[in-house]
Amino acid sequence: MSTNKIKFGTDGWRGIIADDFTFANVRLCAQGVAEYLKQNDLAKDGLVIGYDTRFASEHFAASAAEVIASNDIKVHLCSKATPTPVVSYTIVDTHAAGAIIITASHNPAVWNGFKYKNQLGASASSEIIEQIEQNIHKLSTGNLKSPAKQLLLDEAIALGLIDYIDPNPGYFLQLSKLIDIEELRKHRMTIMVDSMFGAGAGYFKDILKGGLLQINEINAERNPSFPDINPEPITKNLSRLSELVVKNKAAVGLATDGDSDRIGIIDENGNFLNQHQVFALLSLYLLEVKGQRGAIIKTVTSTDMVSRLGTIFNIPVYETAVGFKYVAPMMLQEDAIIGGEESGGYGFRNHIPERDALLAGLYFLDFMIKTHKTPSQLLDDLYCKVGPHYYDRIDVHISDEKRQAIMSQLKSIQLSTVAGIKITRTTATDGFRLHLIDESWLLIRFSGTEPLLRIYAESESLEKVGILLNECKKLLNL
Repeated sequence: MSTNKIKFGTDGWRGIIADDFTFANVRLCAQGVAEYLKQNDLAKDGLVIGYDTRFASEHFAASAAEVIASNDIKVHLCSKATPTPVVSYTIVDTHAAGAIIITASHNPAVWNGFKYKNQLGASASSEIIEQIEQNIHKLSTGNLKSPAKQLLLDEAIALGLIDYIDPNPGYFLQLSKLIDIEELRKHRMTIMVDSMFGAGAGYFKDILKGGLLQINEINAERNPSFPDINPEPITKNLSRLSELVVKNKAAVGLATDGDSDRIGIIDENGNFLNQHQVFALLSLYLLEVKGQRGAIIKTVTSTDMVSRLGTIFNIPVYETAVGFKYVAPMMLQEDAIIGGEESGGYGFRNHIPERDALLAGLYFLDFMIKTHKTPSQLLDDLYCKVGPHYYDRIDVHISDEKRQAIMSQLKSIQLSTVAGIKITRTTATDGFRLHLIDESWLLIRFSGTEPLLRIYAESESLEKVGILLNECKKLLNL
């Protein structure tokens, strides 16, 4: 069996359903994980397996569970579609060795994916992924043999090698330790929630029920075709949520992606707060409202607003490559209060070192309640502290040939200005980043999960952001 398409990117392996994302390849990946567990004396701790609401995700998860159980490794299989952060916390709650999660997160409906989380509930490191990928290659070439026995699900359950688990009670208890949920329930406000047909459906309602909050939810049913949207909580996918926030005079709109590790926020006027604004606002909440102190971890694609907050509050801000597998270790090393990335994923101290859209949403609600401010007022307050920052990103589908040409161009390029603005320095932590004298920045990098070239820019006005992005497209002949 060819495995040339099985490559784990910034957060797992993703493929087109029935093309390369097949039961055979999922079983191969699962056996690669089983070998990793045995090679590192982790098999005795068992494994959690979860899945999202995509087409056949529960069946792919069951197939992976059968493979793991065939290796005499205990499996805790989630009893229903479950958000990735909930599955990740369940690893810690059950003292398991890690987790397999069947999800393609925010990708379009034709995709599915295979994530692996480590003992801490964090995205697996490059070293772990490399070992799993090597196992997959050896299995496919016959240099590593799979177990002779193949257990079916019912047989494995009868033998006690697979059990079904409801991860919600343990996760909800964890949330209650991080935020006063009873206090949130006492406040009278309307909240619009868009679950984007994903695994987060019903969670905000379940967490916050029993009080004065009115939570109206859309796209909460399972529909693997994700009609009319991609399950990514960005402005172009949240037009309906935006309209309903205004129509229902809601205080805020909260959107979660396909596996609920990313969040999008709509303010009371129906305007989308971009991921950088939310990252900076959550950082400000932890610093100003909760009084926390400690490092902030950001990726190279994230806003410089958090760097400004670092200066104001005299705390360090560290920068990593894109992917929470880089953010999480730094969060643990520095005991960071928050780690975030441009995609809308944020992790928090005293929790799993992983993105959690549900906790992020609760923290944002608490920020509003504690300060008696609307989302737009919170943003105005932030800008008073750090100055105005605007951002946009262009995604361009490219062929492998075009990718190679652009990479060669970037390696040889020598620029002193862009759009007439002086370049003060360039960095290559992940991609090619230009730092400009007016504190704007421009970044060119390839996606780790999709055949895309991404161009990012942040500046003091949307007009300047547009100019920088267009200049970059001209430069790369796009």
